[in-house]
Amino acid sequence: MKRIPFLSGIVLSAALVVLAASAGCRGPAEKPLPKKESQYKYQEPEITLYDNNTGQKKKIRFEEYIAGVVAAEMEPAWPVDALSAQAVLARTFTLHKIKYEKGVPQHGADASTSTEEFQAYDPSRITPRVREAVKKTRGQTIRYQGKYIRAWFHSNAGGKTATAGEGLAFNKEPTPYIKSVSDPGQKIAKADAKTWEASVPLEEVRAAVLEQAGKDPGAITDAAIVKKGASGRAETVRLGDADISGSSLRLGLGPERMRSSLLDRFEVKDGMLQMAGRGFGHGVGMSQWGAHYLARQGKSYTEIIHYYFQDVSIDKIWR
Repeated sequence: MKRIPFLSGIVLSAALVVLAASAGCRGPAEKPLPKKESQYKYQEPEITLYDNNTGQKKKIRFEEYIAGVVAAEMEPAWPVDALSAQAVLARTFTLHKIKYEKGVPQHGADASTSTEEFQAYDPSRITPRVREAVKKTRGQTIRYQGKYIRAWFHSNAGGKTATAGEGLAFNKEPTPYIKSVSDPGQKIAKADAKTWEASVPLEEVRAAVLEQAGKDPGAITDAAIVKKGASGRAETVRLGDADISGSSLRLGLGPERMRSSLLDRFEVKDGMLQMAGRGFGHGVGMSQWGAHYLARQGKSYTEIIHYYFQDVSIDKIWR
């Protein structure tokens, strides 16, 4: 077998995605994974990881990197099948970024440790349970019609997941594998991931709208939800004289303060924008608390993935 080639020593070859697959595979049934080593198309690659804390780059085996991501992105003590679903998503997310977005070209690397640029990464949190999940899913990725999906995930959907356009204002390309589905994560999520409240000074709101929408809303005396999506999230809101997407407002105000766009309260009162909502995160793709719940109910990681991503295949591409 040959190692997966890299472009300029950084980016995975375009050959990485030219794999035989059945387009539009539906449901939890998988095509049989290869049983003989000679049937696997690739060997595990080595990638270049940029450490945003030190400014240094290092070479790291792909699966070792995935273990550090899973440990950082999900509670290591959670059920193995929830961690396994996270591992497959992390592997797919990474391959999609490298193949279609050239990784993190600003650092001359395949991946980085920044959550804003890539995914969280913390090898100090790796446990035997995380190792088990990564080993269990080794080399497995998610594809739709032969192409790596955008493997989005979030903490808790607040009862229902969002479409890409609704939760992320993402319209760059079709994402038919992302549907709005009921999410059980709300049943077991911790309080700070279940519901939230925030009060933001109007001057801060005005600055955030100007930065994100490129339009000055003027003096903000009222606030309104203009359009809701399939899950009930605020797709478009109006603040003063400006309209802005709910996801853009969340980005401008900060995702820790405006924890979701699934709003139960959105009004101007006492010189503040007062909000209350459900869930934590953009709501697109897999809910981590939902994966936790489903795993506790005995669902396998493949069943969890197929619940949140429709008409996809899960394929093992290296031994």
